[in-house]
Amino acid sequence: MEIYLIIILLIIITVIIIYNRLVSLNLRCKNAWASIDNQLKRRADLIPNLVNVTKGYAEYESTTLESIVNKRNETIAEKANNDKEVRDHLAKLFALTESYPDLKANEVFKKLQIELTGTEDKIAYARQFYNDSVQYFNTAIMTFPNNILAKIMKYKEKEYFKVDELDKRNVDVKLWY
Repeated sequence: MEIYLIIILLIIITVIIIYNRLVSLNLRCKNAWASIDNQLKRRADLIPNLVNVTKGYAEYESTTLESIVNKRNETIAEKANNDKEVRDHLAKLFALTESYPDLKANEVFKKLQIELTGTEDKIAYARQFYNDSVQYFNTAIMTFPNNILAKIMKYKEKEYFKVDELDKRNVDVKLWY
């Protein structure tokens, strides 16, 4: 009689362990899918804002450079007859350009590239994590004795994340229209 109790207890413990593992793997798949959604939302929120900031900074820098060049050209044209006045005016111009903030649109563009790359890497990682989670789950529900309990729990094989042909295109980032 004792042996039957031990066997029944072992079966119950095994079922509990398998049940908990299957539930855990199923939740891991759901979490992994939510991570993909989260990263796609991050991309949708972040990238247009970064592009707009980059455009704005580039426009500011372009306007500043044009203003300086125009001022310099006007000054040279007006004062070309008087060498001393030209030198004095150029000295003032150089002092004026030193007072401008550093022109660093290229740094802003580099940061945009880094953010774009980082965002796409995070999305790729989230997709890979999801596919790994699906693989663990699918393996668990297909192997014996897990498959018996998986059928009772009505767990079905999950699909891997697959990218549509349209989604394989590069993201179109436009700074100027």
